[in-house]
Amino acid sequence: MSVVRYSKNTKNHQRITNNDIRMQLNKYSSTITQDPTLPASQAMLYGIGLTEHDLTKAQVGIVSTGFDGNTCNMHLNKLAEEVKISVWDNELVGLIFHTIGVSDGISNGTEGMRYSLVSREVIADSIETVCGAQYYDGLIAVVGCDKNMPGSIIAMGRLNRPAIMVYGGTIAGGNWKGKELNIVSAFEALGEKLANKLSDEDYKGIIQNSCPGAGACGGMYTANTMASAIEALGMSLPYSSSNPALSKEKSKECAEAGKAIHNLLKLDLKPRDIMTRKAFENALTIVMALGGSTNAVLHLIAMAKAVGIKITQEDFQTISDKTPVLGNLKPSGQYLMGDVHRVGGVPAVMKYLLRKGYLHGDCITVTGKTIAENVEHAADLNFDTQDVIAPVEKPIKATGHIQILYGNLAEKGSVAKISGKEGDAFKGKARVFNGEFELIEGIQQKKVREGDVVVIRYVGPKGAPGMPEMLKPTSAIIGAGLGKSVALITDGRFSGGTHGFVVGHITPEAFDGGTLALVEDDDWIEIDAKQHRINLLVDDATIAKRKASWKQPALRVKSGVLLKYAKQVKTAADGCVTDEE
Repeated sequence: MSVVRYSKNTKNHQRITNNDIRMQLNKYSSTITQDPTLPASQAMLYGIGLTEHDLTKAQVGIVSTGFDGNTCNMHLNKLAEEVKISVWDNELVGLIFHTIGVSDGISNGTEGMRYSLVSREVIADSIETVCGAQYYDGLIAVVGCDKNMPGSIIAMGRLNRPAIMVYGGTIAGGNWKGKELNIVSAFEALGEKLANKLSDEDYKGIIQNSCPGAGACGGMYTANTMASAIEALGMSLPYSSSNPALSKEKSKECAEAGKAIHNLLKLDLKPRDIMTRKAFENALTIVMALGGSTNAVLHLIAMAKAVGIKITQEDFQTISDKTPVLGNLKPSGQYLMGDVHRVGGVPAVMKYLLRKGYLHGDCITVTGKTIAENVEHAADLNFDTQDVIAPVEKPIKATGHIQILYGNLAEKGSVAKISGKEGDAFKGKARVFNGEFELIEGIQQKKVREGDVVVIRYVGPKGAPGMPEMLKPTSAIIGAGLGKSVALITDGRFSGGTHGFVVGHITPEAFDGGTLALVEDDDWIEIDAKQHRINLLVDDATIAKRKASWKQPALRVKSGVLLKYAKQVKTAADGCVTDEE
């Protein structure tokens, strides 16, 4: 067996075949514990309680994004402890460390939402920093809310050491007066309240009962979308994305993680071996089939960059064109992730898609087996007894819901979420708001009318900065009864819980002088998802005149992490990464 060690000067692997070491250890071992020139490091490891025998074992970093302030993350530290026991039980040293989390649900609709996408980079950077500095041989990430998962995968790609992601799992559904609830119910209740369609009692009842305990938001929102995509990518154990947060299945998954990481170390199977081009195509396919979040576009582009693979918005369009939407899941459908678990979990969906020719079954995964081998014994979907997942012959939508649009409003692209219920085209007069708070005020003042194209601008990666989600505005529009009669376009992004005729990720963003910055009230805007076009219907001479008089606004921040982000971040079309020149 070869022993994998990490160079003291780089984070790259060096494969060393050494018969003496192999005969002595017959296992992987940390560079720090085996290098005789590092006595201080060894002394400190003795100081934390490791024995001489422990110093012959490989060290596995177990990172948790657990914190008390978010239902998605409140139970993760407990799961990390379960993973740690599993790692030690498999003759490895398991060492827990922590990184941040940000609650999208709590920060949505506030200035705090600007930190959400930024947190993905902080998570990736901090995991890379700890594992790079500590020379951990392997990594297990226990993660929950939206940005935790892509952040952890980006770090794994950079480090390229055997690694597994354990998803914290989905929350159970809530209930108020017999009505099933989830996090989006709370946001839409605000719109109903603003429109005087909801009593104080029912408003409070919905708010207090939408989130009954631990777990990530229950629909096919961003957390469950990314968990499903990462399972299809091969970086988490089978069923990880659909095992509920508080379930014996989730505990069993944690108990299996130690054996799985031991096997990855033995095989020297690393993230860049798993996250291949074909694996990313599998991930994109599961996003389309389940009706997943538009945030997947940003995250999968960024994740692919971390392993040196180029995924573009056009790749999403290519997969969307040939993949039907099968998941009857919220926000546009009926069911929650717990219902997917009930009918066989994501492996059952993948087994079906594989049989129908939509997945690459030969892609290797963190089990050491292929996708086809992983799903071989998964349940078969029964279309006579469940309607959570539709058959390809009778899909929810014949092609994918994510559409990439171009035009004079989005010369470098934009991302639309078209479920099919809102139609394929929209033409209306612009109603312009510089930020979501202006829009909420506009709704209260009845400025938004049927047939309008609502424009929210200066909320892009640089303009906000941080590219916040527009869940509060879209939910308020729907709650006010305008969801089927207006469109909304923005250089910001959307929550996975958003539905309606919406177009986000408009690039160039307004802050960079994109045409979005030049739109005025009552300009006509035309959106055509079939033709993949989004255009401001104003003549070129008028646009040029407006462009000449436009001045870039000052950055809204002068210090701190948001300033660093604004200075470093690439466009939405480039995945909003911050580690490229």
